[in-house]
Amino acid sequence: MPVPTLHWFIPFAILFAVALAASLLSVPLAAKFAWKVGGVDRPSKRRINKVPIPRMGGIAVFVGIGMAAIVYTFGTECLGWTRVFRPLPEMQVNYWLVASGTAMIFATGLVDDIKSLRPTQKLMGQVLAAIFAASGGLMIGNIVNPFGGGEIDLGWVSYPITVIYMVAFMNIINLIDGLDGLAGGITVISCLTMFGLSVMSGRLDAAMTAIVTAGATLGFLKYNFHPAKIFLGDSGSLLLGFMLSAISLMNVTRVAGVTTMLIPLVIALVPITDTLAAIVRRERGHVSIMAPDKGHIHHRLLQDGFDQRTAVVFIYLWTMLLCLGAVVMTQVGMYRRIAVFALLFIASFFVARKLSLFTPVLKHRDKSKDDEHGGK
Repeated sequence: MPVPTLHWFIPFAILFAVALAASLLSVPLAAKFAWKVGGVDRPSKRRINKVPIPRMGGIAVFVGIGMAAIVYTFGTECLGWTRVFRPLPEMQVNYWLVASGTAMIFATGLVDDIKSLRPTQKLMGQVLAAIFAASGGLMIGNIVNPFGGGEIDLGWVSYPITVIYMVAFMNIINLIDGLDGLAGGITVISCLTMFGLSVMSGRLDAAMTAIVTAGATLGFLKYNFHPAKIFLGDSGSLLLGFMLSAISLMNVTRVAGVTTMLIPLVIALVPITDTLAAIVRRERGHVSIMAPDKGHIHHRLLQDGFDQRTAVVFIYLWTMLLCLGAVVMTQVGMYRRIAVFALLFIASFFVARKLSLFTPVLKHRDKSKDDEHGGK
């Protein structure tokens, strides 16, 4: 990838603004559509919202990303913008297949918002979307040997590892989407961090994807921050998880070093910690790991007396601290990088323990769909 200069940031700024504006203008239409087709979150004992709220905000995010893609195409064809989404000798990626995977995961979430898919059906959609991306060349390639020279060739194992990685990312964002503005805000912070790191490393396809995703999500957040007028829904949370995983993979495609593999984990450590704690908590409570409960980070903060806004801001600050740690990791030697990662991971573990995230809260299995705002 070419080294970015000042003129590169003009397309970045334009596409960010287009994605933000398109998303912002699309939210009211998405809400109307959700009411019409029944994609609405109604109050229940495990949900936090007290009134019915449409849950298909992912439509607006998808429209924002799509409009930015159209403007990007116009810019490259008519305005002389440099093509950043093109195969290179060192990185053969079929971006049309990646885009197809994006559309597939959005469609899966959209159908789930309306019809409430079974977990196996939703998982199948996630796996297929990830397979499209991996088939397009967006995958973890060889790994740089941190203890010696050369690379570790993963061979065919790269494909299942990539699919598992992407599916995991989709689900951790889906699970953290429990308070007004929470998943969207974490995504914006993460995307802006990855944008900066991608520019620094010259991975302009990742940078462009990150800044567009940040803009589309930020436009949606105006209506989603407390008190929310619309929720992301699975159409949004799965889409954002897919985009975050895709951005991180653009930075490690072909050859992945220790730092480039650890940084996405650091940036997403809040939802990762929450998801791992949920698995431990449900195993200790002898219930299915798929069973919803009220033991997530946001639930515990509310139980400790935080209001929604304060709880969300607390998690934003936690995420920002982790992102700062990720930036530090790029500026120090390898062993210090590992030390910073370990420090951030241990600190997050102690925060999770302090909030009792590992303590079981369910005594029985509830099969109702409470995937949004309070029941994940």
